[in-house]
Amino acid sequence: MNYSFNWDSTALQTYLDEIEFIFLKWNYKEVEKFKILVDTNLKLLSKNPEIGAYNKISEVYILVISKQTSLYYSFDATTKIIELHVILEHSKKS
Repeated sequence: MNYSFNWDSTALQTYLDEIEFIFLKWNYKEVEKFKILVDTNLKLLSKNPEIGAYNKISEVYILVISKQTSLYYSFDATTKIIELHVILEHSKKS
């Protein structure tokens, strides 16, 4: 059984912010590529939520979406739900 996703408000907002950033910096074609990349990674994640690197300090998993962007998430194996916390551009991590 695949896991389902719960986008918290920060994850949704940072996803939308990243799409806007890509559109303003490049174009709609690049936005579509990013959406497909995120969708592909979410499909993989739904099958195996342990594919990301676990960060013991923050107690979240980090999945590199692209060389510029990572997804931070946690999951519950009992409920089969993956909580998406934030999509962060690497240069914005500070």
